Amino acid sequence: MKVIMSSLQWAAFILAGAVVVPIVIGEAFDMSSLEISSFLQRTLFVLGVAGLLQVLLGHRLPLMEGPAGLWWGIFIVYAGLVSSGGLSGESALRQLEAGMLISGTLFLIAGFFRWIDAIKQLFTPLVTGTYLILLVSQLSGSFIQGILGIGYFTDRVDPRVALPAIGVLIFTILLSKSSIPFVRSYSILISLITGWIVFYLLRLTKTPSAPAEIFSLPQPLAFGPPELSSGIILSAIMTAMLLLTNMIASMKVVENVILAQTETREDPDYNRASIITGVNQWLSGLFAAVGNVPISATAGFLLTTKTMERLPFIIGSLIVIFISFFPLFTTFAANLPPPLGYAVIFITIASLVSLGIREYYSLKMTEQELFIISLSLMIGIGSLFVPGETLAHLPSSVMSIANNGLILGTLTCLVLEQIYRGLNRRKERKKSA
Repeated sequence: MKVIMSSLQWAAFILAGAVVVPIVIGEAFDMSSLEISSFLQRTLFVLGVAGLLQVLLGHRLPLMEGPAGLWWGIFIVYAGLVSSGGLSGESALRQLEAGMLISGTLFLIAGFFRWIDAIKQLFTPLVTGTYLILLVSQLSGSFIQGILGIGYFTDRVDPRVALPAIGVLIFTILLSKSSIPFVRSYSILISLITGWIVFYLLRLTKTPSAPAEIFSLPQPLAFGPPELSSGIILSAIMTAMLLLTNMIASMKVVENVILAQTETREDPDYNRASIITGVNQWLSGLFAAVGNVPISATAGFLLTTKTMERLPFIIGSLIVIFISFFPLFTTFAANLPPPLGYAVIFITIASLVSLGIREYYSLKMTEQELFIISLSLMIGIGSLFVPGETLAHLPSSVMSIANNGLILGTLTCLVLEQIYRGLNRRKERKKSA
């Protein structure tokens, strides 16, 4: 019974974190409701397979795969090029397929040549802590707007949506702090089911469109043959480098959580994880889905539910794959109210801040470290407030960094720490000489 409940909760968590992105991208490209449902079907299929490949053959951690924010951003950038007349919708989507294939190839190369072990050394507690705090900073705006109902029925704060969403949020927090182990462990699943019923009774769910088929397999290359361009090649190279950063940080965070909760060191193979991530990026390109990456928010889920075993995650991933074969379920999942999804997983995201602070606790907090933290957070959080349209004239490869506070702040922290380390080593050599 425990395994079944935990598996269903994993499936619900994966679905809650995955359904919003394909819907937003589909609307940006003016896809029909059936096209969006098919896009979601392919994305769920790839996410389920990607999670299985990683837990069985890659890093072997119960670490959810989700749509990468970087690929989400690049999809939106290309949707903007389409709306401005710079590209046709068909050409843009084919180029994005090619970009994910290029990204996957780079991950495969990095893994096969075992470059990840060297790169991993750069992710010190200083960098990891900064990454986690910036991650929550970047996500917090979307979560608050989502819970307030902005963009659901109207573009303004909608009290009809906000009040029940806030109620679900409070309900989830209370369940996660319950003294009853069963309730505490399955707080996310209980909250999602209860919240969906409440939203339905209040007529806050949207009417799903009827699927054309009962059973269907995800269609490969649904956008057409991949199409290369200089812009997508540069974007894919830059995205692969940044996703590599994301992958390593996510693995370290989840590894630390499991160690703290179970006192068991997992020692995941980062090079093998890079190879499987390359395969998963290829799957995203071949099945015209949203490029995926291990999601750091899994650490918050593990902290909330205390579900550290691999088996429930494996079964949960299989459930997601099963759902992707049935358009009826996919269409139903596509109609999960985003405000409800944001409310249910709000606490799992918020708990990442505590993990970031714990990383800082292991530091001596010297003047140099405090300076690096201050500057990195200032740059990372500050860039979140730069309107995306003000960067539209820049090359897409530059825009993918300048418009991403998480990556910009993390890279700032990483570079500054290495500069200071080099200077300190030089001073020590002069003293010893």
